[in-house]
Amino acid sequence: METKEKIVMGMVALLLSAFAVSGWTGEIHGRVVCDVCGDSSLGPEDHVLEGAEVAVLCITKSGEVLNYQAFTDAKGIYTVAETMPESDRWDACLARPISGFHEHCTRLAEGSSGVKFSYNHPSGYSHTVRTFVYRPVNVPTYCI
Repeated sequence: METKEKIVMGMVALLLSAFAVSGWTGEIHGRVVCDVCGDSSLGPEDHVLEGAEVAVLCITKSGEVLNYQAFTDAKGIYTVAETMPESDRWDACLARPISGFHEHCTRLAEGSSGVKFSYNHPSGYSHTVRTFVYRPVNVPTYCI
């Protein structure tokens, strides 16, 4: 009987400890595109940049600085996600493009140098960063 009691007490303690640790999950995502004609409007000639590098720097509620590196997928989307204790969740972040990794679209458009934002979403929600835009050094003749 004493052994059963110890097992039950151990199970109760295990369950209570599992509920005591609450995790927080955050997600940041955005896109990187090439504005082929450099006209600040996305049209059929423009395309996403696969493999573009984006750095995301976040400060947590506890003051820790976290640095993430992300690359865009075939749809030009990058994602950073993290699960951590609620007390260490992101407070504010900075997302900035590092490289477009494209043969022609290499010049970062004005206003695409980086975005600072507060992260005040509840667990499980995501923050969408505005699109980072690269342009070619020389605009193709069909754009003129």
